[in-house]
Amino acid sequence: MANVGEILTFLETLAPRSMKMDWDNVGLLCGSSTQKVSKILVALDPFEHVCHEAKEMGADLIVTHHPLIFQPIKAVTDGTSLGRSIAFLCKNDISAINAHTNLDCAPGGVNDRLAQMLGLETIQVINPTGTDEQGRQWGLLRCGHVEAQTLDSFLSAVKEGLHCDGLRYVSGGKAVRKVAVGGGACASELMDAVRAGCDTFVTADVKYNQFWDAKEAELNLIDAGHFHTENPIVAVLAEKIAAAFPEIQVKISEKHSDCMKFY
Repeated sequence: MANVGEILTFLETLAPRSMKMDWDNVGLLCGSSTQKVSKILVALDPFEHVCHEAKEMGADLIVTHHPLIFQPIKAVTDGTSLGRSIAFLCKNDISAINAHTNLDCAPGGVNDRLAQMLGLETIQVINPTGTDEQGRQWGLLRCGHVEAQTLDSFLSAVKEGLHCDGLRYVSGGKAVRKVAVGGGACASELMDAVRAGCDTFVTADVKYNQFWDAKEAELNLIDAGHFHTENPIVAVLAEKIAAAFPEIQVKISEKHSDCMKFY
């Protein structure tokens, strides 16, 4: 039976730690690398309800995109959701692994999957950071082409493809042909999309002034939500882990969803 450390080693072949941002926190954040694993729960976030779902299924490990511990903490108590989550995992011998910005940047990771979900073709890395051992470029943003269409038509395709309840957007006054994507909060990179010759950028967590910056730059900017732009990678992680460790039961969280709703 594989242990937590062996599963982490496998995940780092998909998203090497060297690809993470300097400020990020990835890897084994709770538990023991020697713990044997028979069941794994995979989710986007390691929130409290996900931790309880892991116990309900008898999981030994949760694998998520977002980290359990992102910033330094001074105490682990039942006074916060994070403290309760950490204490709950420790009490129930459940370990927690995550791959965050390394999975954003890695070939086949969050942003490649997002590009695929939106039907982009000839997908490329914008401003590659480097190449991996297979000679593939890696970096944060992706771009690709779609059949020329109106912005309204593309908005409909994004909403349907990502199962969003709604979108925020600004029109740059152009038809959609070349699209950049950045799952999660990547709007600060919008000028990289412009310099790459893109007419449209799909990301999330866009600020007010960033919509105006995009409009001035004649870039269609679409905010499809943090959850919905990153959640597609969960199924990819579950599939790859299950294929590498067929003796382990791997399940995608059924209780985790976007907490933001549209009225």
